[in-house]
Amino acid sequence: MSEAPDPTRDNPPAPLAPLRILAQYIRDLSFEVPGGPEIFTLLRTAAPEIPTSIDMSMRHMSGTMYEVILSAHVEAFVSGKTAFILEIEYGCVAELDETIIPPDHIHPALLMEVPRLIFPFVRQIVADMTVSGGFPPLMLQMMDFGDIYRKKFGLGGQLVEKTGDTAPPEGSTIN
Repeated sequence: MSEAPDPTRDNPPAPLAPLRILAQYIRDLSFEVPGGPEIFTLLRTAAPEIPTSIDMSMRHMSGTMYEVILSAHVEAFVSGKTAFILEIEYGCVAELDETIIPPDHIHPALLMEVPRLIFPFVRQIVADMTVSGGFPPLMLQMMDFGDIYRKKFGLGGQLVEKTGDTAPPEGSTIN
């Protein structure tokens, strides 16, 4: 008599993902229309300028868990007047498998890969907020977080210290 195949013996369990998102949340959100309602009249005759800045930060929470924050600041101008100001800090709790990700890759993984994973949620919130504020939906362009990381931290980046925040160097906002 032959034994039935044992799926756990024949197929060992797959290793855990090297990076997992455990929670996502809006940490801070602000939308204002300082020039309303007159600004809507101006928008009928002139196209807005919409400069956008994106930044990301992180801090070690405990063990293998980190908080990563993706921040966006969007300000629309029409004929020299502010149409709207939108600021969002979107956070997530990420867990790393440090047996798979070497220590010198933790910082880049958290500040390149995690923002790439959570950016679509920020993009949707920005679009929804502009519509709710009376404007057409603003769809943020896709971002190259590897390029943003290199501009902010250089090629080597920085190592994560497990004692608290990993603040960026002074004056390192990405526009």
